[in-house]
Amino acid sequence: MVERTETESRKLLGRLRNAMANNVAGQARLDKITHLIADSMGTEVCSVYLFRDEETLELCATEGLEAEAVHQTRMRLGEGLVGRVARTGTIVNTPNAPAEKGFRYMAETGEERYSSFLGVPIQRLGEKLGVLVVQSRDARVYTADEVYGLEVVAMVIAEMTELGAFVGEGAALSARHQQPVLFRGTTGQEGAAEGHVWLHEPRVVVANPIADDPHRELERLHEAIEQLRVGVDEMLEMSRTGDSEQLQVLETYRMFANSKGWMRRMEEDISRGLSAEAAVEKEQSQARVRMSQVTDSYLRERLSDLDDLSNRLLRILTGQGRETGAEMPPDPILVARNVGPAELLEYGRSLRGIVLEEGAVGSHAAIVARALAIPLLVHAGRITTEALNGDHIMVDSDQGVAHLRPDDNVVTAFRDKIAMQADAQERYASIRNKPATTECGETIEMLMNAGLMADLPSLEGSGAEGVGLFRTELQFLIRNQMPKRTELAELYSRVLDSAHGKRVVFRTLDIGSDKVLPYMKPNDEPNPALGWRAIRVGLDKPGVMRMQLQALIRGANGRPLSIMFPFIAQFEEYRAARAEVDKTIAREERLGHVLPETLEVGAMLETPSMVFAPEAFFEEVEFLSIGGNDLKQFFFAADRENERVRRRYDTLNVSFLSLIERIVERCARTGTRLSFCGEDAGRPIEALCLAAIGIRSLSMRPASIGPVKSLLRRSNLEEVRDVITVARENGEQSVRPAVMELLRNRAAGRPVGNAPGTTSTS
Repeated sequence: MVERTETESRKLLGRLRNAMANNVAGQARLDKITHLIADSMGTEVCSVYLFRDEETLELCATEGLEAEAVHQTRMRLGEGLVGRVARTGTIVNTPNAPAEKGFRYMAETGEERYSSFLGVPIQRLGEKLGVLVVQSRDARVYTADEVYGLEVVAMVIAEMTELGAFVGEGAALSARHQQPVLFRGTTGQEGAAEGHVWLHEPRVVVANPIADDPHRELERLHEAIEQLRVGVDEMLEMSRTGDSEQLQVLETYRMFANSKGWMRRMEEDISRGLSAEAAVEKEQSQARVRMSQVTDSYLRERLSDLDDLSNRLLRILTGQGRETGAEMPPDPILVARNVGPAELLEYGRSLRGIVLEEGAVGSHAAIVARALAIPLLVHAGRITTEALNGDHIMVDSDQGVAHLRPDDNVVTAFRDKIAMQADAQERYASIRNKPATTECGETIEMLMNAGLMADLPSLEGSGAEGVGLFRTELQFLIRNQMPKRTELAELYSRVLDSAHGKRVVFRTLDIGSDKVLPYMKPNDEPNPALGWRAIRVGLDKPGVMRMQLQALIRGANGRPLSIMFPFIAQFEEYRAARAEVDKTIAREERLGHVLPETLEVGAMLETPSMVFAPEAFFEEVEFLSIGGNDLKQFFFAADRENERVRRRYDTLNVSFLSLIERIVERCARTGTRLSFCGEDAGRPIEALCLAAIGIRSLSMRPASIGPVKSLLRRSNLEEVRDVITVARENGEQSVRPAVMELLRNRAAGRPVGNAPGTTSTS
């Protein structure tokens, strides 16, 4: 029975290939295919439904239903049995379709004559393209062999669709990879960029889904599998001295590469007429569907490993390695499912922008993208399956969107926005060397954040007066092993050289939470943001902290040195960290090393607990920097990685500003130097309000200094302070509306007293 079905499958695939070879229009080819399938399977009906948009399926060809229904019958995703197959990606096999829950009767098709129904998804690498259906008058349940055979045919139709075999009139038969597509995602790094797609993982194209000689295809598969196994074994041997997590991944690779079930399924696909490449891709597609449905993180990681292994096997079979011969465009926008920090640094500043299907706002890649000031969009689902190398793309990460192959209207509007930003940058250049002095005479110190040597040229060009935060963890994150003390000392020395005497605040190693070192075993914590991270790691691993402190002292080489500890949650943590500094200084002096000319030790205030710390803390600490990103997420109990909640809470919320004011008052009473560091410091409206409540030092990304300074120089802090005071007295939740109205009145030349909730000062 199986052998007969397999033979019939091969016969059908051979006939499909012949239909493909005919030089006919896409619609005629699709009509021919439905006839061949119905004839081969002995069914009265065969129909192909394809997506015309993300939510709508269209009947594109049929054998057995009314011809007039083609391109007229449409249904929403999830509607009817066809819509159920499309939505769930699973098979529906029933002898009595009208009795099935959710059945939708479409009178125009004449399908009331047919009882049995078998629908399988047409999908490729997890992307749903449509549904293939066969129907019969008899109330029959299709056999497992028939279901399997139809799945194989659906996979071939998916490949044909990808290769443009069914291009015709209408949205459902439009050519793939040619239409404009809008992708929505999450802002990882603000900015706008125009360029052309450069795929981090070039698409593997299966040009021969159907094979003539199953025996030869099996030989090709076995040879490729053997080559894959040897490659995995070699990687394992080279990594024996590496970290356990990397070894675990490679052991999983080896387990999959030697999986008899994986091999058997691919061999069976080949026996039914698929080529070796198509068999691998069929398994990969099903793994991606499963991956999209499981919620268990461990299972998702294992399925992701299988997906990566399938990619490696496809590259062996097709000879399509990463080096495809394609030349990187002069204005590359990197498109990838995900990318590591070291790989991103290899691309460097050559990239105009980055769009990732996965990733996170606080991921390593996002940290590097911010350091390189490259616009970054994450969570842009499906873009790697749609984009091709060289496609025109516009990324607006300010708005969280990417326009792939944009139409003329989008291009015009986007370029107008970029031109306006360029004009603004020219205006900012004219005040680069001028202080951020407000109309009321207050001067705000403008500092920049950095983390790479590549950042330091921005110190002069941006007009920053120093580096308020140098993230030292980036040098640890981009390596596969712990950096040496001498390497770090040389780096810190070059940082101070590049600063040309301007103050640089070095934040000690801030790892944990979303920043896990590749060579340190990650901790399985239910909430890592509130777990073992930053100073907690440093105090529990004093050897690492001492090594870094020694590198900082030696890198200073007699120059002034500022050290800041992250994530201090109680006074004793600061005292313990400060004691490590004192012990390290004493040891360096005994060893005869040059000590810093001056040494100041501070802390980041990122937890609400420290707002209420003993007075002695504010007296002993030599400077404080408010870490606005973490402080806000803990204050509002809103994870900043969670899009559902993080945007719900406003920095200009009256309660949060009152918390900041309390910090300002305590620092003023003890004479403690205070700054604000975080994304909000680089947003002009937020920065203006922070200055109005007493913050006199702001640290931000270099590109934000111009816009913030420009607004500060045109503003009166006393007016803004009045607005904040009245909004608080009126019980407002946020001061933003009143401040915006004040700025609009000023821009229009109207008396500022007209702003709701303000008192006139003019």
